[in-house]
Amino acid sequence: MLIGIKRIYDKPEVTDGQRMLVDRLWPRGVKKSTSNIDVWLKEIAPSDELRKWFSHEPERWEEFKERYKKEIVGTKPFLELLKTLKESDVTFVFAAKDVEHNNAVALAEFVRTAIS
Repeated sequence: MLIGIKRIYDKPEVTDGQRMLVDRLWPRGVKKSTSNIDVWLKEIAPSDELRKWFSHEPERWEEFKERYKKEIVGTKPFLELLKTLKESDVTFVFAAKDVEHNNAVALAEFVRTAIS
């Protein structure tokens, strides 16, 4: 099982496996019909309150991860995601411009910790 991370605006590849959009809001300028998204996991994305607080400010990154982890780890959507990951390779897809500080990066970290 491999976990990839990719912006929705990047070209999909066969090696992506199952493409999972992990944002609460659908990305601007992207048509659902041409997005190559296999599943949209809105319920695993950070809450609107947390997302707005974080606002992709790198100095809030560590606290964002802590808060996000408290929101999702152990929840039904997170546990279902772990089951899915046992079956196939996945790519967590996100829309943020910052490729280092976003919920897909944090989610991949949580998942890798949970399965190790």
